[in-house]
Amino acid sequence: MISLFALWLPILLSAVAVFIASSLIHMVFKYHNKDFIALPDEKGVMDALRPFNIPPGNYHYPRAETMKEYGSPEFVKKCEAGPLGFLTVLPSGQINMGPQLLQWFVYSIVVSIFAAYIARLTLGPGTEYIVVSRVTGAVAFCGYGLGLFQNSIWHKRSWSSTLKFIFDGLVYGLLTGGFFGWLWPSI
Repeated sequence: MISLFALWLPILLSAVAVFIASSLIHMVFKYHNKDFIALPDEKGVMDALRPFNIPPGNYHYPRAETMKEYGSPEFVKKCEAGPLGFLTVLPSGQINMGPQLLQWFVYSIVVSIFAAYIARLTLGPGTEYIVVSRVTGAVAFCGYGLGLFQNSIWHKRSWSSTLKFIFDGLVYGLLTGGFFGWLWPSI
C-alpha cells in the first residue's frame, strides 16, 4: 500500500492548480459576476439596516422558533406579507480577501488529502494514469461540487449559479485527477 506521505507532491500540486484555476475563473473568465444581484435602492436598504447594528452571522426571516409556530396564523400572515429571505451579515470595514483565500487553499489541500487517502486504499503502485485520474478526480469532484446542490434546494440560490459552481468543481476534480494520475508512484 502506498503511504499518504508518498503522495505529498500530487496533493500539493493539485491544490495549487485548483487555486490558480479558481483565480482564473473568478478574475479572467468572470462567469460568476452575476451570481449575486444588487438590491433595489441598495443605499436605502443599507441605511435602514445600519441602526440595528446586526452582528455578523446568518439570518432567516421571518423565523419561527418551533414547527408549531410555522403553522400559526400570525406567522403565515408574516410570510404572506413578505419579504422572505436569508441574510448573511459580514463585519463592517474594508474587504480583505486574504483570510478567505488562505482558507480556500487549505480546503483544496484537504480535498486532495481525501482523494489521496481513497486512492491509496483502492489503488496500488503502478496503476494506470486513467484509473488513478478517475478515482482521485471523482473524489475531488465530490469534495468541490456535490454539496453545492443544497444551496439551491434549501437556500433558494439560483440554479444557474449553483450549476456554475458545480461546473467549477468538475474542473477542479479533473485537475486533481490529472496531477494524481501524472505523479502516481510506479513502485
